[in-house]
Amino acid sequence: MKMKDRVEKLEEQRRRNEGMGGPERIERQHAKGKLTARERLKRLFDENTFEEMGLLAGAEGNLPEEEDAGKPSPADGVITGVGEVDGRPVAAAIYDFTVFGGSIGTVGERKVARLRDLALKNRIPMVWLVDSAGARLEAGGEVDPRRLASFADTGYLFREQVVMSGVVPQVAAMVGPGAAGTAYIPALADFVPMVKGTSSIAIGGPYLVESVVGEKVTEEELGGSKVHNELSGVADAEYADDAACLTAIREYLGFFPANCEEKPPRRQSSDPFDRRDDDLLKVVPDSPRQAFDMHKVILSLVDDRKFFPLKPRFARNIITGLARIDGWPVGIVANNSMYLGGILDVNASDKAARFINLCDAFNIPLVFLQDVPGFMVGTKVEQQGIIRHGAKMMYAVASATVPKLTVVVRKGYGAGYYVMNGRAFEPDLLIAWPGAEIGVMGPEGIVSIAARKLLQSAESPEAAEAMKKELADGLRQHIRIERTAAMAMVDDVVDPRDTRRLLARALKRTANKKVERPFRRREISPV
Repeated sequence: MKMKDRVEKLEEQRRRNEGMGGPERIERQHAKGKLTARERLKRLFDENTFEEMGLLAGAEGNLPEEEDAGKPSPADGVITGVGEVDGRPVAAAIYDFTVFGGSIGTVGERKVARLRDLALKNRIPMVWLVDSAGARLEAGGEVDPRRLASFADTGYLFREQVVMSGVVPQVAAMVGPGAAGTAYIPALADFVPMVKGTSSIAIGGPYLVESVVGEKVTEEELGGSKVHNELSGVADAEYADDAACLTAIREYLGFFPANCEEKPPRRQSSDPFDRRDDDLLKVVPDSPRQAFDMHKVILSLVDDRKFFPLKPRFARNIITGLARIDGWPVGIVANNSMYLGGILDVNASDKAARFINLCDAFNIPLVFLQDVPGFMVGTKVEQQGIIRHGAKMMYAVASATVPKLTVVVRKGYGAGYYVMNGRAFEPDLLIAWPGAEIGVMGPEGIVSIAARKLLQSAESPEAAEAMKKELADGLRQHIRIERTAAMAMVDDVVDPRDTRRLLARALKRTANKKVERPFRRREISPV
């Protein structure tokens, strides 16, 4: 056969594999409101930058002519390669549901293993687009006994993800189902966006759940985007469709360096760093008991009023997300009194700790906006392990060596003040707004404990309440921010409208911050 004929045959095979599972399966994918794997990669990467690896692969290493006509296995169900996102290299594994339900086959996993290795060695981000039935049990319509027998030599993908953790950014987008093996890919990734109505994550699918525990449940009820965005906290965001999800991935990666040894990319902003927003004078209510939405503060401080929230519907009493101030990427941790009064509970502690660790791993400065009444108390949270979970957040803040900037917007009480990067936790800037309070707890709480017998001796409940208020007002004078500032325990008390400028200046001067810790083999963090 001449070279020209060989090339023509090669091109024919490439076209066949680029056709994925064929027109009928592609149409089924579209009927579910989903893009195909190749449509997704075109939206994820800059135009004409994706270089595919393993296009000619097939299930069990079969050649096209050796396959059952009704069971094609182009690329063995997963597209792998490297492209560019905003001009920067990114590796991607894109599971193709039109081929064996996007399940993990031996050859396909060999391709992804090579990609993980290249991403780690070349220090570039890794993205998974998961639309997969999980581990492949069937080939050609029958259970393959060899797959069952070879299970002992599997699991490398999870160990390798752990090795990559904190070295390069990892994104696992759920653009379809992810069951069993493919459920742990998002569990070990940094950013897990999901698509509403078409994506799910579960250790076992509905059939397995029914057979094991007798529970009849739909895929959506078991592990749909609502479950993981509102209840479990596994997911970081929910998007209306594939296109919105892929756009979000591009935006997310824009905040991060390619790897942990680089600084995050600063972008020039037309928003003046010293812009003053008069609305900040009105956002905090006069009453210390009245709730307000901390999102208004965040949007007033960040460039172009753009904020990229992470886990916005999970543990809503604390806000975490990414933004820019004077072009510098920052991670924002803020209490939100609109939910549970902004108090810290088990889920809020876990959410904040994970986010702080993420930012610290990739050199992203942290901005803390305090309005925290402390940690939740009571038998319920004690049984849930509030001490252990709260310690996770404390550990994360204390361990973080990136620039840490703290603004006491209204109050910082008790251990809540500590874990929101109080003075003892090495803030590079610690400022407060007028009217702020820092203390072991709120004045009312102090009175309830210290003056318990006195309050019990009051003539009536009304008299006790009046006495409590009078005593609390007297104590409030001792925790108000002016007294704290007089003791030089904060750097300054500032006009709220100057906060953006002060944060921008602090980010500039801490750009080369370096902190040295004592040698240790590894940390022993709370779990």
